[in-house]
Amino acid sequence: MTIEVETPQGGPTGQTPAAPPIVARRASWPVFWVTMVFLVGSTVGMFLPLVPEAIGGMGIIMMLCLIFLRVPVAMALLIPALLGMYAMRGSALVASTMTSLPYGEVASWSLSVVPMFILMGLLLWRAGLTESIYDAARQFLGWLPGGLAIGTNVAGAGLASVSGSSVGTTYALARIGVPEMLKAGYDKRLALGAVIVAGLPGQLIPPSIMLVIYAGIAEVPVGPQLLAGIGPGILVAIMFSLMIVVFATRWAKNAPETAPTPSAGGKGRLRTIVGIWPVPLLMAVIVVGMFSGAFTATEAGAVAALLSLIITVIWRRKTGAFRAVAESATGAVASVGAIFFMLVGVAALSRMFTLTGISEGFAELVTALNLSRVTFLLLMMVVYIVLGTFMEPLAMMVLTIPILIPTLHSLDISLLWYGVFAVFMAEIAVVTPPVGILAFIIHSITREPEVNQGHHISLGDVFVATAWFLPMAIVVTLILIFFPEISTWIPELASSGAGG
Repeated sequence: MTIEVETPQGGPTGQTPAAPPIVARRASWPVFWVTMVFLVGSTVGMFLPLVPEAIGGMGIIMMLCLIFLRVPVAMALLIPALLGMYAMRGSALVASTMTSLPYGEVASWSLSVVPMFILMGLLLWRAGLTESIYDAARQFLGWLPGGLAIGTNVAGAGLASVSGSSVGTTYALARIGVPEMLKAGYDKRLALGAVIVAGLPGQLIPPSIMLVIYAGIAEVPVGPQLLAGIGPGILVAIMFSLMIVVFATRWAKNAPETAPTPSAGGKGRLRTIVGIWPVPLLMAVIVVGMFSGAFTATEAGAVAALLSLIITVIWRRKTGAFRAVAESATGAVASVGAIFFMLVGVAALSRMFTLTGISEGFAELVTALNLSRVTFLLLMMVVYIVLGTFMEPLAMMVLTIPILIPTLHSLDISLLWYGVFAVFMAEIAVVTPPVGILAFIIHSITREPEVNQGHHISLGDVFVATAWFLPMAIVVTLILIFFPEISTWIPELASSGAGG
């Protein structure tokens, strides 16, 4: 007997406008009951006469069980946090926490950028820029070996950066890019792999909702955190593109040297530029504004949201502009509420960890083991990859960041740099089997005849395609570890310029 576990329909913030039909994952009854035993055991264990660190450990077990049972992340954080506080200090602490913490955590000027970026992404998506971005990418890159796959990769970076959703980006590109590459003669695994990794750089390039959420969890400035993602995001896109070129030149059957494009010449390219001009404009407003000091992150978000509103009204003036704006606003409110509720849960859990001393204890353990910065980060790579086999990106971040902050300080690891590292590792987890949400999305979409173009595409093909590209993701992560300046030099340059 099995129970159905529904796969999430949205991206990291739940704002994907077009939710893909995803094959449900199944959990067996034995696994369900084992999880329930651990959940009940950890709950009871909190009220036993244990040392505070053990109570903190019980809280982590309870949180993992709740996440596994698909309890909303915010509640999976709040429940063990409040129970742990109650077990250690009684109801007075719980009451004071719930009285002051929600407002104090979300009533932050730095977090006011969140609704702006989410609204901007939803407006641009409703404006229908998805196909235009893909068309432009293949117009300009189609001449390269494996040009369609490279165009898909670059288009994914642009789409994910403005939408904030790897899931939504993958859903759009799978419908557009996979049939185009299959018709051009690409090996199905290369076509699938190009789509799977296409959204990874976009979660680092501003505006990145995941980096904003990390900034809220780690309590670092949003503007510098967004700037820290630019260099790594560009690096990821370049490395994956180089990998595709190597595939195309060494194994020509995987990617034809040339591929047809829908239009040719300067006029065709000019039309594609006209069709996507809002995207580079908005990215320039955000990046240049924050880098020059003309805008704070919130002001850049507000300007970008206003421009997105104007663009959507112009683009959809004949096809329901009011409806597009209303749906975007409604989706933004729902997404912001979910994110802020989650941040309240993170703050409560961090407070409980502070009371138990588990964060400081972990930092002392790392110090006692005499781990270097590189050794610690290599260890965290393994931890994130293992967590990614059964957890989703946000859950991984909210579990690890509050515990690791004292350790990062003790090892002199920049919190801005670690934000880029954590977000990228969490996004790699989205494609890592057996959870691999993106793999299930692509497999579901490619079962449709108009997408698979007569090719049989199994879930195994999707996993093989993922395996082709994951080593490059690990290589990029190692480059970031050994050359942290790739992430930190832009925020430092912006800070020195503003100071001057």
